[in-house]
Amino acid sequence: MPAAFREGEGPLLRVRDLSVRFGGIVALDRLTFDVERGAIVGLIGPNGAGKTTLFNCLSRLYDPAEGEIEFAGRSLLGLAPHAIAAAGIGRTFQNLALFRSLPVFQNVMLGRHCRARSGFLAHATRMPRAQREEREAAERAEVLVDLLQLGRVAREPVSALPFGTQKRVELARALASDPRLLLLDEPASGLNHEEVGELVAVIRDIRDRLGVTVLLVEHHMSLVMNVSDKVVALDFGRKIADGPPALVRDDAEVIRAYLGTAPAGARH
Repeated sequence: MPAAFREGEGPLLRVRDLSVRFGGIVALDRLTFDVERGAIVGLIGPNGAGKTTLFNCLSRLYDPAEGEIEFAGRSLLGLAPHAIAAAGIGRTFQNLALFRSLPVFQNVMLGRHCRARSGFLAHATRMPRAQREEREAAERAEVLVDLLQLGRVAREPVSALPFGTQKRVELARALASDPRLLLLDEPASGLNHEEVGELVAVIRDIRDRLGVTVLLVEHHMSLVMNVSDKVVALDFGRKIADGPPALVRDDAEVIRAYLGTAPAGARH
């Protein structure tokens, strides 16, 4: 990761002894890991491993039974879900949640809403502060539309676009709030081989050009191993491996979790 993006004291995100239970089911079991500033961290594991549960804790949709989540040195657990974007965390979803009848540009601008301080009346009456915020949102949208190569479709309704392009729109909208941490939920889902290859470059570009730290949940192992600085592997809510992609890929516990058996010579 670029040295310029590792500034600051300690990791940007700290997850400590996080546990989540649904009745008698343990979804996360004392999970602990760090996300360094400027890193791209991949979160992997079989279905039901706890990946989405973790994302929902980070987004404040779930409350953990125990443990702590610190973002930029402050606890996240006291924040309401609607305050997460303003705190500096952006998120995409596995199932797209775009305004399909609106043009691409307006969808991206809407991602800036959490930064607006003017109320409904100020916007309705076009007060100076509201107009300034509108200009800022448009300027930010222009930058992101260019970064994600959406310029040719910026005025097109989202519903008219291929699925892979819609994924880029959602990514641009998540970035419109100027997050310090971007949570990507299955970004390669539904993409073809060529689009997955392009996504690797897009994620790196976001980190390198915008200085955004990235935590991604993904089943596409080639994408995770190619784009991540570090990989965290989960199984049944527990962390079973944590480290550079090559080491995690060859870890005996990770192989067992995915294949049910560990080949001879795998690391223990």
